Amino acid sequence: MIAILDFGSQYTELIARRIREINVYSEVIPHDTPASKIKAKYSGIILSGGPSSVFEEDAPVCDQDIFFCGLPVLGICYGMQLMAHKLGGKVERGTKHEYGKANLFITNNFTLLEGLWLEMNIWMSHSDSIVELPQGFQELGHTDNCKYAAMGNPSSKLYGIQFHPEVVHTPRGKEVIKNFVHNVCKCEPNWTAQSFIDESLEKIHQEVGDSKVLCALSGGVDSTTVAALLKKAIGPRLTCMFIDQGFMRKNEAERIVRLFDEFDINLIHVNATERFFKKVKGITDPEQKRKQIGEEFVRVFEEESKKIKGDFKFLAQGTLYPDIIESAAIGASGTAVTIKTHHNVGGLPDDIDFIILEPLKKLFKDEVRKVGLALGVPENIIFRQPFPGPGLAIRILGEITPTRVKILQEADAIVMEEIKKAGLYRDIWQAFAVLLPIKTVGVQGDKRTYQNTVAIRAVTSEDAMTAQWARLPYDLLEILSTRIINEVPEINRVVYDISSKPPSTIEWE
Repeated sequence: MIAILDFGSQYTELIARRIREINVYSEVIPHDTPASKIKAKYSGIILSGGPSSVFEEDAPVCDQDIFFCGLPVLGICYGMQLMAHKLGGKVERGTKHEYGKANLFITNNFTLLEGLWLEMNIWMSHSDSIVELPQGFQELGHTDNCKYAAMGNPSSKLYGIQFHPEVVHTPRGKEVIKNFVHNVCKCEPNWTAQSFIDESLEKIHQEVGDSKVLCALSGGVDSTTVAALLKKAIGPRLTCMFIDQGFMRKNEAERIVRLFDEFDINLIHVNATERFFKKVKGITDPEQKRKQIGEEFVRVFEEESKKIKGDFKFLAQGTLYPDIIESAAIGASGTAVTIKTHHNVGGLPDDIDFIILEPLKKLFKDEVRKVGLALGVPENIIFRQPFPGPGLAIRILGEITPTRVKILQEADAIVMEEIKKAGLYRDIWQAFAVLLPIKTVGVQGDKRTYQNTVAIRAVTSEDAMTAQWARLPYDLLEILSTRIINEVPEINRVVYDISSKPPSTIEWE
């Protein structure tokens, strides 16, 4: 495995993705993890970028022994500067910030830059620069504005690059990562969906033993894949519970129940609509919504599990890596900021009767889909667009009421129907409607109306860590607007969200 020491870069998780794409497992770990622990588990180390400067008094640093423990190390951006600074090189404060595209002129295309010839497009994001290399290092590449854009000490297997190979703006960046992981670290490309399944089955057997497991089922790809994995691991000791909180899409609850009847999985359907509406009554703050819904989910599971014969020690759920990252729950950099608390991570109460089981918590969505396919989960579930655990509750800005949920269900159903009819469902990461706390004046049937506004959100993405707003055809947008206004009487205005992530998030709350 490859260890990625997180110094707070917005791109850290992309490094992990790029390594996994070349079939080697990688993990993001705290930047101050002791070298002894890293050497015992990993085959190579990457130091991520970050917003800090090595000159800052409280700048994050790694255990200096990692440079002498015998493992290959690659420093990226801040990680390169830290390496140079700690090993006797000289870093100078930048007078200007270099951000954006640049040309890397390669002076040594062996080892780290093998096969990349003499020049490549790269993406820079830094202000400080290295002006003197540490002893034993040589220049591997430079740009017009950066004397040492790549450096290396092949005998010690220590390398640094000032640019970001993990972003799409560095077109051949994956080749740099591949050279380091495969050629320098000598990692075999043997991490696959099947190898993940085999390892997970062993972990589940070790952790669960002979105990029974209750699985929180939503009907989406994540929880369904968890259910399939657990069924393979523990068979009849698995019971799935689907809690209808009242915030599902139109007719979604009935669809899920029918679907799992075909799966030969023990499913318990609990209609808890009334108690969830009471739980969020009067609440408008999105973080409070998520926490209230997350807590109520657990309470319902606790109560309902006691009605079933048998003692359920574990509660399994489909938590993914992006959920943990956005909830600032990985504890890697030590400076993580909570973007939004996912109901199944930071939204859980402290006093829980269950041990939480999260077999997929280190996977990205596309990796989960590969695992699901390998487990035989049907494609209509595997490629179902992501749907948040709190459901429509976080797509209704402002107070949640049965009437407002009904309005959004009708609008959202039209969006889904037309996206599928246009043949775009598999091309779009997510498409949905958002009910805004805004009313506007309209004219319908020669009469003045004062009704609700709905926003349509559609994005393309690979992993939900970044996303671009989808360029839907104008004709499709016109159909969506016309149908929603004509068929949902409480709506008289439709707008389209053209913001990407970052700076926005995919969901509005």
